[in-house]
Formats: sequence, structure tokens, C-alpha cells
Amino acid sequence: MITAYIGLGSNLGNREDNFKSALRMLTEVADIEVVRVSELIETNPLKQAEQPMYLNAVAEFRTTLSPDDLLKTLNNIETVLGRMRQEKWASRTIDLDILLYGSEVIDSPHLTVPHPQMHLRSFVLEGLATLNGDFEHPVIKESLNRLANRLNGCDFITNPELPQLVSIAGIIGVGKTTLAKKLSTRLGCQMLPEPYDTNPFMPDVYAGKQELALDSQLYFLTARVEQLNNSVLEKGQTYISDYVFDKEPIYSRQTLTPEQLTLYDKIYQSCNTKVVLPVLVIYLLDSPQNCLERIHKRNLPYEQKIELQYLENLDAEYNQLFNDWTTCPVIRIKTSELDYTNDDIIDHLAEQIRYYIAEDSVITSVAKQTKK
Repeated sequence: MITAYIGLGSNLGNREDNFKSALRMLTEVADIEVVRVSELIETNPLKQAEQPMYLNAVAEFRTTLSPDDLLKTLNNIETVLGRMRQEKWASRTIDLDILLYGSEVIDSPHLTVPHPQMHLRSFVLEGLATLNGDFEHPVIKESLNRLANRLNGCDFITNPELPQLVSIAGIIGVGKTTLAKKLSTRLGCQMLPEPYDTNPFMPDVYAGKQELALDSQLYFLTARVEQLNNSVLEKGQTYISDYVFDKEPIYSRQTLTPEQLTLYDKIYQSCNTKVVLPVLVIYLLDSPQNCLERIHKRNLPYEQKIELQYLENLDAEYNQLFNDWTTCPVIRIKTSELDYTNDDIIDHLAEQIRYYIAEDSVITSVAKQTKK
């Protein structure tokens, strides 16, 4: 028998009764043994905000049915329970999706397994993680626990009508630019480097000239707004930046006086709506002490006065930023686990990125879920 997992969803009628009826009908199938069911999770509709709230759960079961026969069985149960097959994202009395079928990878005209969007849905991954969190996703090759942690309790949808910006984040000296260069080469996309070395004010600011701190921050702000502007980046195209735009307030709070910060915040608020939001963030993690040692080794003159306390403050601010992050998935990577000279590690990360951006292959896979 194969261990498989299905996702259950309902937002019409008595949702809990719909679940009970679906599970009862599953147990009545001779070739299916329901093992466990996760707790119910209530979520907002993914697309149509005017819809009722959804209840969701994940069921683990064992079966001798083939994937095709299992799909037919689930479709029949949906029909019996009043599922009306309308446009995608429409409300439904019950929705039964095959999430996993053992470790098999299925790519047929009418079924794609693993479910091609499950890694973007917290209501799916959290249910799966409670049942078998160490199970490795057969395609992405990461555990369900790690995939769930990337979403911070949120649910996401890929959108090919937007630029596909992947931003690499982390404190000074953590290795963002090195990784961005390697990933942009692997993915064949444009890298958007931070205008770090071209800022004419930064050496003086690091030397202690506080009166130029606002000039330095505004230089960075305007350069990044120009680089990430909605009117500049093309929809559907992938870009890799070695910074995340949302770090702007972090650095301004560390470097500006209260008076400077008040003016800066006004300008920042008027600019931040003009930039493209990332579809994925890769957050590099290392100790401030290690980063300081790396800064000393690269020996840029204007960086040599950076102190450990400054990096520790930045580290705390970055952690808070991504603890509250809801914009897109976040892949957290400890630099101790990231060998830049190991092609297999870089290739694995590049391959994972493809599942979070709206490439043609991703959109095709979603379209194959014809029973939606």
C-alpha cells in the first residue's frame, strides 16, 4: 500500500459536515485506509475576497489505488457532495486534492503530483508538517517542515504578470553579492547589484561625518528606487538583487539623527510604492563576529571602522524584519551550510528558486490541475 496525502477544503454550506462526509466516504472505499487527519485551519480565499472563509485540513491514508483511480474516486466524492465545477478559484462545498502519492512524481495531462502549488500554501504545509514534517518533497528536495517555515503562516500565488524579483538579504559581510552573482548565472537572469561602491558619501559617513549621513541614505534610496522601479523591470522576467529594498529603514535608523530620520522617512514613504516587491527572499544568516572578520579580510578602506556593535544592531533588525515578513516566501540559509565553491549546493538552491517564480513551467503545472 502507498501512503498518500490529500488536501481538503470547503467554504460553502456546513464546512465541518462536508469534511466529515468526505472522510466517511473515503473510509467506505475498500482500497483506502484513512490513517490520520490534521487539525482544521480557517483561511481567507486565495483570489476572490468576497468569498466565504475556507476550512482546510490534510488527511493521511494508505491505498492500493493507482493515482488515476484515486483521482477518479476523489472526483466522484466531490460530485456526490455537491461540488460544482465552475471557474478556477470559485467557491466549493468540498475540494479534494492529491498532495503527495508516496514519493512519486506524476506529470500527466490531467494530474500533477506533488501538487504544484503546495509549497506556497501554509494551510497545506502546516497540516502536512503535523502529520509527517520530516518527509522530503519529492521535487524540491526539502522537508515539509522547512518548506512550511519559509511561508511564515502566509499563502502565496505566483503571478506571471509581475517582474519576478528574487532578493538576497543579510547584514554587511554575509556574502550576498557573491551568491547573487552565482545564482544569476545559473538562472540566466539579470543581477541588480547594490550601488554600494558608487556612493560618494559613504566613506565620509564611515569616517564619522554625521552631517553627510542623510545624503548617503538618500543616495542609496534614489538609486534603489531607480533600479527596482515598476516602470523599469519587465513583467515575467527574473531578476536577482543582492539586497532587499525593505532594509532601507534598518540602516536609516542606525545612521541618522532623529531630525534626519524624520525627513528621510517622509521621502521613503513616498518612494516605496514605486518599487517591485520580491517574489522570494533568500536570507543569509551568520554571526556578526564572522561577518566582521570577513569585512576585515576584504579590506575595503571605508569599511574598516565598522564596529561589532553596529553589525549586532543590524542583525537584530534584520531578524525582526523577517520574523514579521508577509510579502513573499523566505529561504533562510546559514552561511556555514553554504559552500560557494560547491556547484551542487548552488545548483540545488537555483533549482528551488524556480518553484517560487512564475516561469512557464510553473504556470503549466498549475493548469494541469483540471479538476480545480
